[in-house]
Amino acid sequence: MPYWFRPKRFWGCFAFYYPANTPGWIATLILSVIAVAIFLLIDRQAHSASDTLLQFALPAIVLMLLYDLLCFRVGEYPAWWRKKSNDNRKV
Repeated sequence: MPYWFRPKRFWGCFAFYYPANTPGWIATLILSVIAVAIFLLIDRQAHSASDTLLQFALPAIVLMLLYDLLCFRVGEYPAWWRKKSNDNRKV
């Protein structure tokens, strides 16, 4: 089974998953459309920009966590997270 997402490391300690094939792009597009729809729904009912952003924070965090879980589930495991095999030295 091919991976849907691949990890990209930048600035030494930050990582980001990007879509690697069609199912990954479809999942990313669906979550993006859901995020925009939730934002527009909240924006229609809010009275100011700060109200909109404060009310959108929790749904945005939940959607990012879902995307992250999806990336870990069907994405490639980052090579830099693997343990080194020569760390089993006896002192």
